[in-house]
Amino acid sequence: MNTERFREQVRSYRAPTCKTQEDLAKVLGLNPQVLSHKLHRIRNTRLTHCEVKAIVKTLVEWGAMSKQAQAHELLELMECPDFSPAEWQVPPLNRLEAAASTYSVHWQNLRIPVVEYEVSTQGGSAPPSIVLGQERDAGAYQLPRQDWGEAMDVSAFYGREQELVELERWIVDDHCRLVALLSMGGLGKTALSVKLTQQVARHFNFVIWHSLQNAPPLENLLAECITFLSEQQKTDLPENVGERITLLLHYLRKARCLLVLDNVETILQERDRVGHYRAGYEAYGNLFQQGGQADHRSCLLLTSREKPKELAPLEGKRLPVRTMMLTGLEQSACRQLLYEHDVFGTEQACHDLIARYDGNPLALKLVASTIREVFGGNIAAFLNEGEVLFGDIRDVLDQQFERLSTLEKIILGWLALAREWVTFTDLVEESVCLVSRKKLLEALEALRRRCLLERGEAGALFTLHPLVMEYVTERVVEQVAQEITSGHLKLLLSHSLMKAQTKEHVRDSQIQLTLKPVLERLLIRLKSEHVIEQQLMHVLATLRNTPRWEHGYGSGNVINLLYQLRGTLRGSDFSGLHIRQASFVGVDLQDANFAGSSFAKCVFSETFSSIFSVTFSPDGQLLAAGSLNGEVRVWQLADYRQLLDLCGHKGWVWSVTFSSDGAYLASGGEDRIVRIWEVGKGQCLTTLHGHTDWIRSVAFSPDDSLLASSSDDGTVRLWEVSTGACLTTFQGHTDRVMSVAFSPDGARLASGSDDRMVRVWSVSSGHCFETLQGHTGRVWSVTFSPDGACLASGSYDTTVRLWEVSTGMCLKTLQGHANWMGLMTLSPDGSLLASGNHDRTVRLWEVHTGACLKTLQGHTDWVRSVAFSPDGTLLASGCYDRTVRLWEVSSGQCLKTLQGHTDGVRSVAFSPDRSRLASGSYDTTVRLWEVSTGKCLKTLRGHTNWTDYLAFSPDGTLLASGNHDRTVRLWEVRTGKCLKILQGHTDWVESVAFSPDGSLLASGGHNGKVSLWDVSSGACLRTLHSHSSRVWAVAFSLDGSTVVSASEDRTIILWNIRTGERLNMVRNRLYERMNITGISGLTGAQKATLRELGAVEERASSSHAEVLQEGSTVKATFAGSLNGHS
Repeated sequence: MNTERFREQVRSYRAPTCKTQEDLAKVLGLNPQVLSHKLHRIRNTRLTHCEVKAIVKTLVEWGAMSKQAQAHELLELMECPDFSPAEWQVPPLNRLEAAASTYSVHWQNLRIPVVEYEVSTQGGSAPPSIVLGQERDAGAYQLPRQDWGEAMDVSAFYGREQELVELERWIVDDHCRLVALLSMGGLGKTALSVKLTQQVARHFNFVIWHSLQNAPPLENLLAECITFLSEQQKTDLPENVGERITLLLHYLRKARCLLVLDNVETILQERDRVGHYRAGYEAYGNLFQQGGQADHRSCLLLTSREKPKELAPLEGKRLPVRTMMLTGLEQSACRQLLYEHDVFGTEQACHDLIARYDGNPLALKLVASTIREVFGGNIAAFLNEGEVLFGDIRDVLDQQFERLSTLEKIILGWLALAREWVTFTDLVEESVCLVSRKKLLEALEALRRRCLLERGEAGALFTLHPLVMEYVTERVVEQVAQEITSGHLKLLLSHSLMKAQTKEHVRDSQIQLTLKPVLERLLIRLKSEHVIEQQLMHVLATLRNTPRWEHGYGSGNVINLLYQLRGTLRGSDFSGLHIRQASFVGVDLQDANFAGSSFAKCVFSETFSSIFSVTFSPDGQLLAAGSLNGEVRVWQLADYRQLLDLCGHKGWVWSVTFSSDGAYLASGGEDRIVRIWEVGKGQCLTTLHGHTDWIRSVAFSPDDSLLASSSDDGTVRLWEVSTGACLTTFQGHTDRVMSVAFSPDGARLASGSDDRMVRVWSVSSGHCFETLQGHTGRVWSVTFSPDGACLASGSYDTTVRLWEVSTGMCLKTLQGHANWMGLMTLSPDGSLLASGNHDRTVRLWEVHTGACLKTLQGHTDWVRSVAFSPDGTLLASGCYDRTVRLWEVSSGQCLKTLQGHTDGVRSVAFSPDRSRLASGSYDTTVRLWEVSTGKCLKTLRGHTNWTDYLAFSPDGTLLASGNHDRTVRLWEVRTGKCLKILQGHTDWVESVAFSPDGSLLASGGHNGKVSLWDVSSGACLRTLHSHSSRVWAVAFSLDGSTVVSASEDRTIILWNIRTGERLNMVRNRLYERMNITGISGLTGAQKATLRELGAVEERASSSHAEVLQEGSTVKATFAGSLNGHS
């Protein structure tokens, strides 16, 4: 039915309070011009019956029609079915609010099929937005999923009606794949993009609005978008950016998505390389090109001050890629803006003022503030002043800035340097107690009145318009450079040029846009980097002689500048300083002197082994992690400060969990002991003994009175926390129990095991009342739903299953996960690297470029081990699917599949002549295979546990096997006979290697010891002690005089074979000999980490530094990162 007819009918039925369109606008809380525009836009739209009824009902509820009888009559005239009693009972507004609550969004921003009214910002409620032209039932409408990111509040929006109409036509009717909004700064591109997005959101399944203001790396942006579009199902993303773009396009084809990217100019180069990308951001060009070229159902909306070069060849009036160049606002919109900013004048005066600034809304807002404060709001008085100082937007900003108080200027500097939305609390902390909260609030309100602040839609969030942010940043950079040159310090002390404790991409922006420009200006002034360094050290000397409370951010700023200048801080003197917001992560501090210095909000490198378990405290304030070397560490998330380093476990810590009140932390691991720690004191309260094998999982009951633990011994134990007594041992699983979880009411306990079963136990009786079967791989994790009715389990079979607890029925199987990377090995010539993976593949990489050359597929489980043949032409892979596969490296073809093991294969090794292949398995056997035929020649039996490490003698006649039964066996390859059993290790054997002449054998143990054996006699010649943790690898020098061992304690040691003497320890740690005597501001755990990385403290009685804690970090650098495993 025609909207014009409907519009006239509505007009004839207005209530007494709505005789005119102005009356209707007043009732609805709208500006009359806005209402007129909206009604004009829908004049020729055809309405469905659902839309007519929704409009009529909304008008009745909001008093625009006098009574329901008129609504019935109107519907009859429009040949539209009347309302049912039920339809009158539930107002659309209530349904809308309920939907908004469900999706946690502002209901005013939603769109439902009901004439499109703008929402009033003047207090009270407002009518729901109304949309026309969709042939669907209102009850069936689905709200789009929305991620508004850093979108600004556009409740005060002026003009742009024609632009909105045309842009909506491009996006909705013409289905443009890429639209770009281009203009100079201050013309309102961002506000228009938000308003447009709100207006067209109803046409999409997903809406994503992202700002590129801080130039996020494309891989991070793609990860966020893909995760959102997949509704958190796709989290195992490819590392390659190109593959991520392809995956994003898949989702853009699958559903209608509006993806808005604001401030694109921040990833483009400045000056004479217009449209080209900053280094490291070139892949954005691929995204824009493919987004415009590829066939998909979605739309990319870009805002930028410059046009990316990829758009020019793709755009056209009838093509799916289009650009709109914004100019100033039309006169009527500008007048409305001026009116709402309390300035007044004749029509001619307004016209002249608007023309002077070409309708630039930002410039008009700023100049309106000056007119109001200086000229009493009189535009004519301002214009009659004669020579107006406002020539362009920079002049406007200069004039506005000079009118600010000192505190207002400081706040603008903080906001500009933060480069993201900040809270009031952030600003209070930024002030370093220089200003009261009251004065800070007053200054913020003053800046808001001056139109220099942007407020977040969520409320108390603040930032600056990008143009103002650039302007203020330039002023800060210039002034800081001047202060460093002159030695008169103000801004250098009151503003942090780079935040150590912030998001990584924000910190990168601060380096590029603040620190480096300061150094560039200093180079112009001081002519050489050497002089700059001298001047910066002079500033530190000045600060050292002033009270510490006056240092502010000065020392931290200078240190960050020095690192950007030199690339190292080795040997620097930073003693006697108060250092705030300095980043020392990855910074070489060897021989640096920090004696007597204090630290605040600084970050350092941390030394931590592989992390096996992490957990948040219930209040989200703390993070705990358990590691491979037996440590449990606790961090405070607010400032990422390490609070505790809990030592006591020996070996891997597989599980950590907080009590419900966060007061206690439980941990369990390889040493078969459960430890309960008091978080406040960092002390171990009790140790729980009883398990006979590794502990894999620990969990507190909801009331914290009980603790459950699961183990490789196949049992689950229930402990009383207060006494440490074991109350119950749950038995029933036939393999390792990897996970336990309490139900929310504490009555049930679930456990997942390597036997592929999930069991549900009664806590009170210990009875197993459900065994849940369906997984085809080991069950790694279990968790209950909040109401306890549902149980989720995650498995090695790459699925998550949802179970109904009461019936044991599998409700749903969630698929889509892949796995992670396993072991790796280099080819003999070092040009290739092979990696085995949990995703059942083997990948071949080119070491020089980091490119993945081939993906070898065929295994059906985790590929646990890989080995190249001596000539590099073959690759062997051992897998948990109980097979060994032989691959041709050049073609990637599988030549043979070797079958015979009855359990997973953990190790493979070629003989020197490549004619034989050895494999070790969980089934405790070692098998010898003929490479040419794939035939199993021998099965070597004798070990009582699995074999992880195999090595052939140089002549290929012997095979050594290192086993978890704490022995090394020497086998004769020809006969398969065990010639010697080398005994002496008191823990697992982690590595074995023959000497070049085959007369000696070295073996590394789990307990950190290295043993040297005489091969002919089997005698242990020497046991070498120095490592504090397991020895992962041993090797001989080419001349056989030296053996080298690499350990989990982060050291590499070279030993003299003849004497057993330690020749050298590679321990070139990042903070070696860094002097931390008398430092303050760091926790005990942080100091311990510094010492572990090489820092030293001087004894009061000695002038010599003593290393208080052994250990080192061994750093490895690759030519490229190897990306591809999923």
